[in-house]
Amino acid sequence: MEINEMQRKALAWNVCWNLGVALGAPEGPLPAVDLAIVAMSPSAAHLPSPPSPCRSSDGLPRASPLLFLRELFHCPRKQGFPTRRCCKESLVLPGDSEITSSAPVSSERLTPRVEEKDGYWVLKPDARGGINPAEKIKLEKDPMKLYIEGEIKELAKKSMEEIDASKESKEDIDARLKWLGLFHRRKHQYGTFMMRLKLPNGVTTSEHTRYLASVIERYGDAGCADVTTRQNWQIRGVVIADVPDILEGLKGVGLYSLQSGMDNVRNPVGNPLAGIDPHEIVDTRPYNQALSDYIISSGKGNTSITNLPRKWNVCVVGTHDLFEHPHINDLAYIPATKDGTFGFNLLVGGFFSAKRCAEAIPLDAWVSAEDVVPACKAILETYRDLGYRGNRQKTRMMWLIDELGMEEFRVQVSKRMPDGLLERAAPKDMIDVNWVRREYFGVNPQKQEGLNFIGLHIPVGRLHAPDMYELARLADEYSVSKELRLTVEQNIILPDVPTDKVSALLKEPLLQKFSPFPSPMMSTLVACTGSQFCGQAIIETKARAREVTEELERTMEVPRPVRMHWTGCPNTCGQVQVADIGFMGCMTRDENKKMVEGVDIFLGGRIGADSHLGDVIRTGVPCKDVVPVVQEILIEHFGAKRRAQTAQ
Repeated sequence: MEINEMQRKALAWNVCWNLGVALGAPEGPLPAVDLAIVAMSPSAAHLPSPPSPCRSSDGLPRASPLLFLRELFHCPRKQGFPTRRCCKESLVLPGDSEITSSAPVSSERLTPRVEEKDGYWVLKPDARGGINPAEKIKLEKDPMKLYIEGEIKELAKKSMEEIDASKESKEDIDARLKWLGLFHRRKHQYGTFMMRLKLPNGVTTSEHTRYLASVIERYGDAGCADVTTRQNWQIRGVVIADVPDILEGLKGVGLYSLQSGMDNVRNPVGNPLAGIDPHEIVDTRPYNQALSDYIISSGKGNTSITNLPRKWNVCVVGTHDLFEHPHINDLAYIPATKDGTFGFNLLVGGFFSAKRCAEAIPLDAWVSAEDVVPACKAILETYRDLGYRGNRQKTRMMWLIDELGMEEFRVQVSKRMPDGLLERAAPKDMIDVNWVRREYFGVNPQKQEGLNFIGLHIPVGRLHAPDMYELARLADEYSVSKELRLTVEQNIILPDVPTDKVSALLKEPLLQKFSPFPSPMMSTLVACTGSQFCGQAIIETKARAREVTEELERTMEVPRPVRMHWTGCPNTCGQVQVADIGFMGCMTRDENKKMVEGVDIFLGGRIGADSHLGDVIRTGVPCKDVVPVVQEILIEHFGAKRRAQTAQ
């Protein structure tokens, strides 16, 4: 059997780890061994390696070292959803019983690290050693005080010069305001903010859309809106003086931006066709609304879960298409019946980060429909109480699952359920693994006779005030419900359109810009904010993504849609690992050794029942050279051909 260099390093690391354990070393590898450092180095993270249930995307183990060693030589797949397992509890080797977590976890480690104090949850004094800077900011002042105690009103009266003159107020606008959904664009648009909304299940209305348009309109060229990959709105250009009025305006139309950033639960995602889909398994809207009401306490703020170790994502699956992307959520509810009762099997731990990406894995738990919120609460409290708060790259929930082992993690969740019990998973979920994922573009009949939903393509999710006013008008004029539905692919669905109005709708001028019938490659294009607005982005993404795609469509014939995602930095907000072809921003050198914007290219991501995270196949490709590189990828992997007039 041949193994690559990354596997060789990881294999050596695991041999040393197990040798250390065998000889009694408490932390695994022997002190003299430094191969682990080599394997974990940033340069090693760029080396491609084959997909594996027990490795993260960089090829390093996320399971026990002994299991990883065995897994290099044999890695069977288990049946069911998802087909890829990513945890030490899930791999069965020939002749072995199922491998579970090794040493028992000490009672001291299972003691909660947080406590309630004056209505807020804070780290206990004995748990404050080695914490990261974000935790120190939370300790100095709970960010929710800006909202609950009205401190935002006083902060908004200050000039930026006054704010920057004080350490506390500067930390307020750069960090704590993220708990209110406000992100200061200090690097590129000093003094302006992005505001992220909460929009359960991606359902919005003409009233919502019209109000948001009125907000961004006042900021001229700096004002715009984005449909995000978590099925909600982000608006840009906001200034601090306007924040109290905007928050009141949002509340007036039933919207909130509360708890949408930093160490909070993100927007609950569901089927964008919920309630109208002829093929849906369950309407996800009521579940996501209930989750959102719990998460933000119906707009009052829920301080019991605003001091998590890191961000946390949740989704409720309602369709065989898996539009919700459950495998990349910290908690995913998968429809399943047990003993004749409808409920959900639970997946946990999926996430993306700069240093590690992991797919969600089974908790071996089933909850009834009535226990959706209690289960979410129990898992969040387990994470809040026990999660690591040191290195921010190791604070997502999967790291806690790795540390405790799945069975102990499950025990801790069970203890926090209302009756102290958590049922084992239903033997089979309701997802049809052979289902072919549908597209939602164009005119589609709903389950309600005489009504249709029309999928509109929003290029890279970017809109301006006139676009939003027009969308609101279209919803009022053509939709019985006056709704719009946002999707995780940054597009919009107009539901509840009577058949006799479809023809007139298709003639509307706005649909020339936001087409119901987009070209194949443009239809699946996703791009994060990029360096135009985001201080963490290394490269510009949205305009470049469109330019590259337009050139590829001009020069190539592709037999099927190819999902291409762009992200400006390793934080991967653009979710490049789930794309057919993904582009992650980096700095690289061109042929003249000059530093230029470039990308690392990912290949092979899959969504659906047979989900799979893509692998890096090229690193450091200058952006100016992306088109010819992708042309060759399309030919080799997707059966594309060069168009006659451009073939050489």
